[in-house]
Amino acid sequence: MDWLFTAHSEGQIETYATIVRPFGQIVAIDDGPRDVEPLKPKSITWHWELMFTRPLHQTADMAEQHRLLTEVSRLTDAGSVRPTTTETLTPITAENLRQAHERIEHNRTVGKIVLHDWE
Repeated sequence: MDWLFTAHSEGQIETYATIVRPFGQIVAIDDGPRDVEPLKPKSITWHWELMFTRPLHQTADMAEQHRLLTEVSRLTDAGSVRPTTTETLTPITAENLRQAHERIEHNRTVGKIVLHDWE
């Protein structure tokens, strides 16, 4: 594997070091590991991605954020990209929020939980 994209990297560095080829690249959107030393023998590159880096730092290419989000919207509308929603809780209530939070805290979710519609 040359590229790996992850949102759940905590505790996975040894696995990544095994499955990613030399000079491969990993892109993570979570806060994940701080020690990526096991990747060094294969010269694997670790990239952090944060959607709000441009606006947080007022970078010169801020318009790129708009372009990227517009393209993702187009791809989603075309059915080329699907959200990872696996459960929708409705309406938005304190109880449904507690349920969603409890599932996430206990790692009992796959994909996204969406809270939808106000009561």
